[in-house]
Amino acid sequence: MAENFDTIADRLHARLDSLTRAERQLADSILENYPVSGLGSITVVAHNAEVSTPTVARMVQKLGYKGFPDFQAELRKELEAKITGPIAKHDIWAGHAPEGHILNRFTEAVIGNIRQTLAHIETESFDATCALLADNKRVINIVGGRVTRSLADYLFVHMQMIRAGVVNFQSGASGWPHYLLDMKPGDVLVVFDVRRYENSTLKLAELAQSKGAEIVLFTDQWRSPVARYAAHCFNCRIVVPSAWDSSVATMLLLETVISAVQELNWSKTRPRMEELEELFNHMRSFRKFT
Repeated sequence: MAENFDTIADRLHARLDSLTRAERQLADSILENYPVSGLGSITVVAHNAEVSTPTVARMVQKLGYKGFPDFQAELRKELEAKITGPIAKHDIWAGHAPEGHILNRFTEAVIGNIRQTLAHIETESFDATCALLADNKRVINIVGGRVTRSLADYLFVHMQMIRAGVVNFQSGASGWPHYLLDMKPGDVLVVFDVRRYENSTLKLAELAQSKGAEIVLFTDQWRSPVARYAAHCFNCRIVVPSAWDSSVATMLLLETVISAVQELNWSKTRPRMEELEELFNHMRSFRKFT
C-alpha cells in the first residue's frame, strides 16, 4: 500500500480533496454505512452511489489496492474486527502473543494507540468541539454505553465543575426520551460508542439531530454508525492484547478536551470553582491537615 492508514475510511478521508466529483460521491456512499456499504458487487456499489463501475475501479486503485477484490478483502477484515466479542479478541491475541512480559506488550500497544489516534485528529475539529463545550448558551448532554459509561461520567464530573448546564444520561435507554424532551436546537450531545455498537445509542443520536442538537462522537477506528449524525467525530485506537478494548487513548483525548474547555471558560469557571470549594468546606467533605 502506498500509505499506511489503519482503515479504508482513513484513506478515504485523507484523499477526499484529491478525488473527482464522482469519486467523492462514491466515497460518501461507502462511508454512509461503512464498511457494509462496500461489500456488494462492484455493480451494486456503483449503483448505490449513482456512479459508473469504472469510477469504482479507479477510486479503489487510488486508495492503493490492485483491484476491487483486494479492496473488499480489506473491508471484510475490518468488519470482522468490528463485531469481534471479548472471547474471540482474547483468542486472537493469545494465538499471536509476542514474547515478553504482559506489562511491556500492553504498554507498547497503548503507546501505539495514542500515536495513531493523535496522528488522525483534525485540530480544526478538536478546536470547534472545545468551543461548543465552552459555549454557556448551549446545554451539554453526555451519554455512554455499557462499558463507555465510565468515560461519560468522567467528562460529566469535570464539565459540571467548569460550567453550568451539563446533563448526564443516567437511566437506561427507556428513560432517554425524558432527556430528549428538553433538548433544544444548538444544544450538544456528546456520545461515547465503541465496537459492538449499541442500537439505542444510534437511535438517540438520530432523534437528537432531528431536534437540532450538535453531536460530538468519541468512537473507535472503525467508527460507530452514530458518525453519520455527528458534527465532530474522534476515532480513538482501542486494540490491546486483551479480551477487552483499551480506553487510554480516548481518556487522553478527553482530558485534553477538558483542559482546553477550562481555559476557554476560565473567567466563569474560576468563580464557579471557588463557590464549589466553599460548599465542600461547609459540607466538611474532605479532611484537612492544617
